[in-house]
Amino acid sequence: MNYLINDYAYYLTNERGLSKNTLSAYIKDLEDYRSFLERYHKINKVDLIEAKHIEGYLKSLRNHDISPKSQARKLTSIKSFHSFLLIEKEVDFNVALQIKSPKLEKSLPSVLSIDEVVSLLNIITKNTDLGLRNLALIELVYGSGLRVSELLNIKLSDIHMTQSYVIVTGKGSKERMVPISDMAVIAIRNYLVKSRDNLLAEKTDYLFVNKDGKPLSRIGFFKVLKKLAKDAGLDASKISPHTLRHSFATHLLENGIDLRSLQNLLGHEDISTTQIYTHISQQRLRSVYQNSHPRAKENKENEI
Repeated sequence: MNYLINDYAYYLTNERGLSKNTLSAYIKDLEDYRSFLERYHKINKVDLIEAKHIEGYLKSLRNHDISPKSQARKLTSIKSFHSFLLIEKEVDFNVALQIKSPKLEKSLPSVLSIDEVVSLLNIITKNTDLGLRNLALIELVYGSGLRVSELLNIKLSDIHMTQSYVIVTGKGSKERMVPISDMAVIAIRNYLVKSRDNLLAEKTDYLFVNKDGKPLSRIGFFKVLKKLAKDAGLDASKISPHTLRHSFATHLLENGIDLRSLQNLLGHEDISTTQIYTHISQQRLRSVYQNSHPRAKENKENEI
């Protein structure tokens, strides 16, 4: 199966244009799947795989307390692989086609209030090299609603300060032009002029670097954000880089942006993905109403 997984990786990269991170996740899922088949069923040829073997793999995931969301993602990887095998005529039919994905509870993503975002920005130290970098990071990711992969892959040539926009590479290696807020422009300019060269250990075209002068990683940014959230007195367990993207989208909707424009800004292929933010916005609106309107809450004393 190894050579088929390698062929599949080539197919995902060159024909479907998946990002490096998505590709890695798919291949890791398939390596785990292959290992299970070989260990428990002595299967090393794809034409020997049956639906019951895939069901057994899913059962083993449940037994190991793997979350339904992770189970669903792994099954998606498996189904995609078996579709590829059918296309390549390695098998006569797709044994994974009829297997149902585990039911997932629909949960709305966590969103910061505008005051919480301001608290996060205000806690940043503005007179250090790392502080100036952190301010540029947060202003850009919140001000433009970028995915963390898009943020960290920005190169110096992608930033257009005078015109206030940045070119980012999103899912499927698709480029899009995203506006930059005035505050982000100021923060990025200060970082470039006063800080970045001091941090550099070696020449790199990546905009954001870590304390050792190398390109900032996802884990590095995650740690930066968690510390800032904790220092600002926010619930750090509920904050991730994606929280800022969710907050960006929700705050724009609350201030009147239309869904199509928001879809383009976020780089969503399907507008149904963007529509989740209307639910968040409505939920927040109900919460504000319940807490603010004098007649919104039930008054038990007035009951007959």
